[in-house]
Amino acid sequence: MRFHQVRELVRWAADYHARLDEAYAQWAAQEGVGERRRMALDYLAEHERRMQHELESCFAEDSEHRGVLDTWFDDPEAFPHAPVLERLPGGDDGDDVEALLSTALTLHRTLQDLYGHRLERAGSELERAFFEALVKGEDAEVRRLVRDIQRLEAY
Repeated sequence: MRFHQVRELVRWAADYHARLDEAYAQWAAQEGVGERRRMALDYLAEHERRMQHELESCFAEDSEHRGVLDTWFDDPEAFPHAPVLERLPGGDDGDDVEALLSTALTLHRTLQDLYGHRLERAGSELERAFFEALVKGEDAEVRRLVRDIQRLEAY
C-alpha cells in the first residue's frame, strides 16, 4: 500500500516492541540459559514493554499526538519486516551477553532507520516534530540499553 497514516506506523512500531518483548521472554524461559543472559533478557523484555506502552500512549484521548496520528503520507516503501525471532540466536553461550546486546542493537536500528526516514520526508512541521521526538527517544533508549547491559556484563 502506498499511502499510510502516521497511526499505522506507530501501531506497527508498538507491535514490533511487543513481539520483541515476547521473544526475549521466551528465550529467557528456555532451559540452560545462563544467569547473566537471563537477567539481560529479562531487562530487554521489560525495556520493550515500556517502549510499547510509551508508543501506545499516543493513542490516548488526551494525548498531545492525536492530531499527527491522522496525518497521511505517501511512501511506496512498506514498513520493514520485523526480523524478530529470526535474529535471536537459538542456542545459549553461557552467561556472555555481548551477542545479545549486538542483536538488540540491530533490532533497534530498524526503528531508528524508520523514524529517521519519516523525519526526512515529513510533510508538515507537526509531523517533523513528532518524528524528531521519536528519533531522539529511540537514540536515548539505545544509549540506555547499552549502558545498562554493559553494567550487567561488568558484574
